Amino acid sequence: MYMVFKKLCVAAILAVASTPVLAAECSVDIAGNDQMQFDKKEITVSKSCKQFTVNLKHPGKLAKNVMGHNWVLTKTADMQGAVNDGMAAGLPSDYVKKDDARVIAHTKVIGGGESDSVTFDVSKLAAGQDYTYFCSFPGHFAMMKGTLKLVD
Repeated sequence: MYMVFKKLCVAAILAVASTPVLAAECSVDIAGNDQMQFDKKEITVSKSCKQFTVNLKHPGKLAKNVMGHNWVLTKTADMQGAVNDGMAAGLPSDYVKKDDARVIAHTKVIGGGESDSVTFDVSKLAAGQDYTYFCSFPGHFAMMKGTLKLVD
């Protein structure tokens, strides 16, 4: 009886030890297409991530000066101001005002077939704060936007 109990205990310990620990996903892939759409409407970021990476792809065919897309993150309340100043900054600045403190993170503007990534410190995000990501290419932000949430 003791040997059976011992074997069961060892088997239980091995089963628990071999169970994969679910690590937080600290990156996301998102695409912006020629129809001015992101393929995600919401992104969640775990508080356990030290850094978070956004991988932007443009599966379309059109060039960046015609149908370029970027990924810009701000507090929701700061979005419109960042959009307005970004349009004034122009394509050479990726439609993001230089050193804009409202912009938490952004990629460069990419065209069809291109990709770009941005990594930012999760410590820049606060629990309970509303965040919006969007494309700041002129006119795109109205359709190409979503929410980003900090979660446990």
